Amino acid sequence: MKVKGQIVDILNKRIFKGEVTIDNGKIKSIQPKEHHVEQYILPGFIDAHIHIESSMLVPSEFAKLAVKHGTVATVSDPHEIANVLGVKGVEFMIENGKQVPFKFNFGAPSCVPATSFESAGAVINSNDIKKLLENPDIKYLAEMMNYPGVIFEDDEVLKKIAWAKYYNKPVDGHAPGVVGDDISKYIAAGIYTDHECFTYDEALEKLQKGMRILIREGSAAKNFEALIDLLPDHFENMMFCSDDKHPDDLLLHHINNLCARAVAKGTDVFKVLQVACINPVKHYNLDVGLLREGDFADFIVVEDLKDFKTLQTYVNGELVFNQGESLIASVDFENLNNFNCSEKDVSAFKIKSEAKQIRVIEALEGQLVTNEIIEDATVNNGYLESNTEKDILKMAVVNRYNDTEPALAFIKNFGLKKGAIASSVGHDSHNIIAVGTTDEALCKAVNLIIENKGGICAVTASEEKIVPLPVAGIISDQNGETIGKQYAELDAMAKQLGSPLNAPYMTLSFMALLVIPALKLSDKGLFNGKDFKFTSLQA
Repeated sequence: MKVKGQIVDILNKRIFKGEVTIDNGKIKSIQPKEHHVEQYILPGFIDAHIHIESSMLVPSEFAKLAVKHGTVATVSDPHEIANVLGVKGVEFMIENGKQVPFKFNFGAPSCVPATSFESAGAVINSNDIKKLLENPDIKYLAEMMNYPGVIFEDDEVLKKIAWAKYYNKPVDGHAPGVVGDDISKYIAAGIYTDHECFTYDEALEKLQKGMRILIREGSAAKNFEALIDLLPDHFENMMFCSDDKHPDDLLLHHINNLCARAVAKGTDVFKVLQVACINPVKHYNLDVGLLREGDFADFIVVEDLKDFKTLQTYVNGELVFNQGESLIASVDFENLNNFNCSEKDVSAFKIKSEAKQIRVIEALEGQLVTNEIIEDATVNNGYLESNTEKDILKMAVVNRYNDTEPALAFIKNFGLKKGAIASSVGHDSHNIIAVGTTDEALCKAVNLIIENKGGICAVTASEEKIVPLPVAGIISDQNGETIGKQYAELDAMAKQLGSPLNAPYMTLSFMALLVIPALKLSDKGLFNGKDFKFTSLQA
């Protein structure tokens, strides 16, 4: 098979008319050749850090959408399903991904559970990590979120890192806001990437100390604008990633969008494409072709080098996307779940208190970090209640693995004027997380999730809407177009209830993420992510 176009030779910074010859899944030759084809041929895009589970799709369905945008591979951390199902969940992701022509590169989840301050569905210890890293399908030790454990030399954490070094596999980082001597010690442990930088200065310090920085632009956390100006001078040590990408966003674009935005800022296209296509392959030692003779035939054909509209995508020489149509077929798979809690009574969502002031989680648009703020309490008949006028709403996290009382707190900036929203996608342990205007609405939303053994929902006194997520309580068993449409409708309902957030469900999913400062809520209580300890609701 032969493909003609303008060959984009990223490493040598040249573009020439040519013809690519494919034989047995690899590139047999790339020859200069005169023709009138204006489209461009370049290596495929790679998402250098993503949790496939955040798309609410199994890997095989994720691939069907990703190839439409020129993505041929991902560096995938199955941390989310691992926190629900353990090693069995990781194996499910690997096996499902193998059923389709797409290059998923899964890591061994390093933090299951992410912390001891929440209830997860599984444990992956250093012995499990060793067994996973022995598997050639596992390419790296996934993000070491327990950065305090690294800095303070926790024995179990260091054992996991040691096994990665033993098997000569990279260790991914996760160190939001960690700078100075602490980040130096983190790097010295053998961790050389970070996708959690949210300021220019933080990323610059880490680059100067030898780290590779990933520019993250997901559905909730958006750091592109803060970090993109570093790319021209540091392109050799940067990559693009999504981290978390909801299905409605994945229908629209992927890494191609970051390339277009970077080029629109006047950044040299070869530098942009090295970040998007080359660096992940080099850093993670991926079996992904870079448009060279002898490489796997993993490349894309795009309309131009401005918008990067994908016309064709090839993986191992197979045409998997052509002129608007994904050619990847759906595959059958087994539903796995771990939902063992009972429905709740509205009394479980009441907080008896005479507090004058309370600690409130302040959610921030486009960020995983939150603020801790102090607000006057709204007390009615001896119970704390939501205050929609001040946008201080009650929040609940419910253990989905065992029957326990909900943990309760208050949150600002969700903006609901009525009803409630809830989700069993609650990083990292994926307990049920909900925000509501009344105790009754909270209870109704939580019970709807429990009844369906997983999903995301919105409710009012007279209406309820849910997108079921029967696979581990975090993934749909539907195709991408179906789940993308359903998610968009639910997102619209949340906004009709008053939420001003761009991605209310994605933001909600991170409000129990204890490893990101400052104030979060786990199923065990309100948590101070800066001091890494529980704190009281009453200020």
